[in-house]
Amino acid sequence: MQWGRSVALVTGGARGIGLGIARALARRGVRLAISDIDEDALASSVRELSDRTEVRGHRLDVRDRDGFAATADRIAEDLGPVDLLFNNAGVMAHAPVSGLDYPLWDLALGVNLGGVVNGVQTFLPRMIERGAGGHIVNTASGAGLVPNRSVAYTTGKFAVVGLSESLRAVAEPHGITVSVVCPGPVATDILRNTRAHNGDDAVDLADDRRAAVEEYLRGGVGIDEAGESVVEGVRRRSTWIHTDASVRDDLRRRADALLASLPS
Repeated sequence: MQWGRSVALVTGGARGIGLGIARALARRGVRLAISDIDEDALASSVRELSDRTEVRGHRLDVRDRDGFAATADRIAEDLGPVDLLFNNAGVMAHAPVSGLDYPLWDLALGVNLGGVVNGVQTFLPRMIERGAGGHIVNTASGAGLVPNRSVAYTTGKFAVVGLSESLRAVAEPHGITVSVVCPGPVATDILRNTRAHNGDDAVDLADDRRAAVEEYLRGGVGIDEAGESVVEGVRRRSTWIHTDASVRDDLRRRADALLASLPS
C-alpha cells in the first residue's frame, strides 16, 4: 500500500471511529476528505488533521445521493480520485419492540445501510472506470455478526456484513478490495450524537439503560486504537476487521447453533 499516493474519504469522519480512522490515515500521509453532518465537529477535525496532511471537509448526510455525487466531484477536483473509501457514518437508533415505528426504521436503515449503499454506488463505478484498483471499507458492528436486542440497528448492520462479503467477491477482479469493520465497544459518544442530530426519540432507552450502554462503550477501546486496527486491516486486505475479540464466544455459539440446525 502506497499510502502517500492515496486519497481517502471517511464518512462520519469528524468524530468517533471515523476520526480515529482519519487520524491513522493522516499519520501515513494519505490525502484526506472527511464528511460529517456536524459542521462544528467537521471544522475542528479539519483543523487538527491539516497539521499532518492535506485535508478537506464536506458537510454530508449520507442519505443524500445527490450530495454524495457532488462531494465525489469536489474531492476529485481538490485532491484527486478517491481510492480508499470508508463508509463509516452511522447512528445507534433504538426503540423497544413495542416502540418500533417507520421513522425509526427509516433512520436506522437510511444511515447505517443506505449510507453504505450510497457510498458504494457513488464511488465503485468511478473506481472501475479508472482501472487503478482501490479499497472500500464498510463499518458494520459486532451486532452485524451476533444479534443484539436493538432490532433496527442489528438489521442494518447484518445487511452491511452481507453486502460487503458479496461485493468483495465481485469487486476483486477489478482490483478493488472490500472489507467490513465489525467493532466491539469503542469509547465514542454515538448515543448522544444520535439524539443530538435526530431527536430524543431516536434512542428510546430508559435513563438507567442508556447510562449502562454508555458505560459499556466507554469501557471499550479508544477511537485511535480502533482507527489503527482498521487501517492495519486495510494494509492486510482483510475481509473482516475487528477492534477486539468481544464477540468471540457469542459468535462461536451462533456458528455452532447454525451448523446444528442443518439436516443430517
